[in-house]
Amino acid sequence: MAKKAFEEDPRLAQCNKEAAAVLILLVLNILWWSVFAYGFGSRPVEHYTYIFGLPAWFFYSCILGYIVFSLAAYLVVRFLFKDIPLENTETSKGGEPN
Repeated sequence: MAKKAFEEDPRLAQCNKEAAAVLILLVLNILWWSVFAYGFGSRPVEHYTYIFGLPAWFFYSCILGYIVFSLAAYLVVRFLFKDIPLENTETSKGGEPN
């Protein structure tokens, strides 16, 4: 029986795109948190400003960041992720497994 040449699974491109999107969101979330937490939080406590009774650095980094990145994750999943079958297409058609 002749060996087949290696064929990359077409689902791999979609998986790579989804993984890259999640990685970008992760890096942006860490940057957001760091900028607001260390930027606003590095001043003396006497100079803090407060939003809803919370220090501004905490509100922007933890509360607002959570809301922004939850929405961003929802949008990425909604518009970028695709439902792909997990079964091996060769096996499901009656062929031999790879």
